Amino acid sequence: MTTAAGLPAVRESLHLALLADPMGNAGTAELAEAAVEHYALNYSKHPPQILFNEIHEVRQLLTPVVQAGPGASYGAGIQRQVGWLSALLGNLAFHLDDLAGARTHLSAAAAWGERTGDVRLSAWAWGAHSMVARTTGRYDAALAHAERGARLAPAGLARAQLHAWALLPALARLHRADEADQALRTALAKLEADPSGTAPGRFGFDEPELALHQAEADLALGRHQQARARAETSCAACPDGTGGWAAATLVLAQAEVAGSPQDAVQRALHVLDHVPATRLRSTARTRLHQLATALPTHHATDLTERLNTLPSTIDHHGHAL
Repeated sequence: MTTAAGLPAVRESLHLALLADPMGNAGTAELAEAAVEHYALNYSKHPPQILFNEIHEVRQLLTPVVQAGPGASYGAGIQRQVGWLSALLGNLAFHLDDLAGARTHLSAAAAWGERTGDVRLSAWAWGAHSMVARTTGRYDAALAHAERGARLAPAGLARAQLHAWALLPALARLHRADEADQALRTALAKLEADPSGTAPGRFGFDEPELALHQAEADLALGRHQQARARAETSCAACPDGTGGWAAATLVLAQAEVAGSPQDAVQRALHVLDHVPATRLRSTARTRLHQLATALPTHHATDLTERLNTLPSTIDHHGHAL
């Protein structure tokens, strides 16, 4: 289903339910949960700005219900979904390079997780906080957020995710190799012990994502051969043109800079050719600029020229372009 037809239909269904019962009911809570699941599973299919706007409108629809208080048993369920919607908004703000907005939404998500007793939500929100802190070079804060999330995370997949997505890269950035390796071993052990294995979607965790985090950690620790192998594994498992594919391809390019700079350039240009600017996440843009800086000048020319003409995703008023 197209973005124009699919996303508004989800919002309109919730709107109709609230017209029938403005203070919500058990069905409203189920519908809100289904909306969150839809957004999480289809996160990569829509440009970040469009998805952000839709989720923001849905959260606004639920605000009067939350303001009315928990009420019946369904009230806590609606509050949880407001928390998960806030988590999605935080992740989308991050991918739109709105780091202050990301921190605000993620703090709201963590607060609603704590209020409703949803430890998985709180753990995920602190893991995302760690991701934001890493992006701004606040590695000590990133580690503190990661540790907080890992303590909260329930056993199994969620705890594996917090160790691989948050603890492992934070420790690698701090060059604490032994502890980073231990975080990875813990993640692998938790995954192996979880009978459900991996899970899809923005809040899930799978083998390509695990391999990506391993590759980035190896890169931060100067293990370029290992980083290259892990990035290749992640890249091969992701559909072309997706956010995961772009991330893995660019990490692979970063690992190739020293030994195969021309291959690194071609991979970066391939990403720019296959991912429209409106779908190019801030993380990919950051990796592209890091790559252009790391390349020898005579190899970086074509990439630098392409980056200089790359349009922004939003204007200075915050509107999508």
